[in-house]
Amino acid sequence: MNIAKMMKQAQEMQGNMAKLQTELAARTVDASVAGKVHVTANGAGDVLSIRIDPSVVSADDVEMLEDLVLTAVRQAIAKGRDMASEEMKKVTAGMGLPPGMGF
Repeated sequence: MNIAKMMKQAQEMQGNMAKLQTELAARTVDASVAGKVHVTANGAGDVLSIRIDPSVVSADDVEMLEDLVLTAVRQAIAKGRDMASEEMKKVTAGMGLPPGMGF
């Protein structure tokens, strides 16, 4: 086991991860529920926009609109997390980390 080599790899991975986090914050994913509520999020987990089709805006059924928005937001955040997770796996792949240690 070469400690110097491991330290160098760790530093490289840290730099790669920082760069990737910046890139992920700039990448977006979209989710749509029933084609009526659209949410855009980024790879950092931030919701960037919500678009609602006027046809689902009804004072008589606010609960349905709330459910649509909540579902779309959850889907967009999950897609962003999945995208981030896949990219992080690529960065940590050569490190030989034990299961569960892949950031």
